[in-house]
Amino acid sequence: MSNLKDIGRLVLAVGLGIATALAPLATYAQEDSQPRKKKPRKIELDKIYQRWVNEDVDYIITPEERAAFKKLQTDEEREEFIEQFWLRRDPDPDTPENEYREEYYRRIAYANEKFTSGIPGWKTDRGRIYITWGPPDSVESRPAGGPYERPIYEGGGTTSTYPFEIWFYRYLEGVGSGIEIEFVDPTGSGEYRIARNADEKDALLFVPNAGLTLAEQLGLASKVDRPFFNPGNRYGNNPLYPMRTQDMPFERLAILTNLQRAPSVRYRQLAERVDQQVEFDVLPFDVRTDFLRAGESAIVTTFTLMFNNGDLGFKDEGGIQKAQLNIYARVSALTGKRVGIFEEAPIITYQQSQFEVGRKLNSVYQKSLILPPGNYKIDFVVRDVTSGHTGIVRQGFEVPRYSPEALSTSSLILADLVEPVTRVSGSQFIIGANKVRPSVTQRFKQNQSLGVYMQVYNVQIDQASLRPAIEVEYVITNVKTGQEVQRIREDGKNGISDLSGYGQQIVLGRLIPLEKLEPGSYEVTVVVTDRVARKTLTPKTFFTVEPAKS
Repeated sequence: MSNLKDIGRLVLAVGLGIATALAPLATYAQEDSQPRKKKPRKIELDKIYQRWVNEDVDYIITPEERAAFKKLQTDEEREEFIEQFWLRRDPDPDTPENEYREEYYRRIAYANEKFTSGIPGWKTDRGRIYITWGPPDSVESRPAGGPYERPIYEGGGTTSTYPFEIWFYRYLEGVGSGIEIEFVDPTGSGEYRIARNADEKDALLFVPNAGLTLAEQLGLASKVDRPFFNPGNRYGNNPLYPMRTQDMPFERLAILTNLQRAPSVRYRQLAERVDQQVEFDVLPFDVRTDFLRAGESAIVTTFTLMFNNGDLGFKDEGGIQKAQLNIYARVSALTGKRVGIFEEAPIITYQQSQFEVGRKLNSVYQKSLILPPGNYKIDFVVRDVTSGHTGIVRQGFEVPRYSPEALSTSSLILADLVEPVTRVSGSQFIIGANKVRPSVTQRFKQNQSLGVYMQVYNVQIDQASLRPAIEVEYVITNVKTGQEVQRIREDGKNGISDLSGYGQQIVLGRLIPLEKLEPGSYEVTVVVTDRVARKTLTPKTFFTVEPAKS
């Protein structure tokens, strides 16, 4: 349900954004139906277009575009300009949707909701950065300020601060990598402003002999040596004050200047790769698609991607081996109409001591969308940021239509991890109250367990016991010999299976040890029998058992 609520909010925000973008056209049509009064009509439309250029797109319009817009003489020219403005930023002009515009107005709606503080959220510094560059990769927030232990690159020592936040972006095109943006609220009003110096958050900055740095405590420097008071004095007279490159006054001003510029379209580079006909196999990866019912016309569709860490480019960052991927995916109906799009940037990290083992493992990423039943295709483009290698996978899939009455099941998911969760820390691999990490290749070692997960819908209730009367068995068959090698009866007492039938749905989930199976190919069948409805379902799938590592 939380996914549905999030989608509802997104649709509302997008709707509000499109309504704002089309306001000039709506006003034009409405006034055309009135008696012609040329002068008042022109004045009113001038205000609308002025608001569009100075408010709606103020952060993303380039100086050249702004100058060109001011030279336009007629309303028709302005309407054409607005249409072309968004078209130039549309990642896929062949579809009726403009994902760039929808995302842009969603950000405006979010900024107005989260950052309003006496002035509209979109006008605040945090709102401007969020709207222009999107959500940060991480946020350090100290909304109450208070005692603060400075890091050594800020001089060390203890002080007290105003409320502040530090937003971190791994990479911003046209700005740089590892971008930190500090916002400070010195008035306590909730309006955070961009800090041009780390000392701006120091509430004791102007209090003599208070909040001193380590060098100041040792008498090697004084507050007047700080770059806040003397921007040209990078280090003061203090050899204990090692300032980072990005904190030097001119470097920070350069970053802040670049943040004022209109960004390039985020999706353009990978979107163009999707439209190319050449298949990139430089970066191989596997994809798995599963379906779970959320409603009659709402199916949770999960896409699970698996990468071999040995194919990824890792680089050392402070003793941590790190690899980063840029994932772009586009879901379309068979008619070509755009249905969904997402872009993510997962990071894989290992301590140096664990790196050699980690390179031999796989990394898994998952994204879920809610789609109506029907036939679709999805295009994945994945780029390794370090090596520059790119891979493309195109797949067609059918989202099933679930009957509101007939006995049916979700996808039969074979997983390397099936366990209950007490606290949800992220959306990946979470299904209800359980964590299920699918095995994309469905290959397991002898020393592993075969995880089986499935949901069964529309089980009938026995009116005598007011509970479902259902029997479940897991049958494993050797594909080569055709012989049954294992049969397990589900009693609901092991694993995460829930046979209570709440809402006429049961959950099946357990781990089956594979140590007694010889290496080879097998088929697992889940035999589900509803004794009340007198119906049986037998979903099945294949898996491979490989020798355990010595």
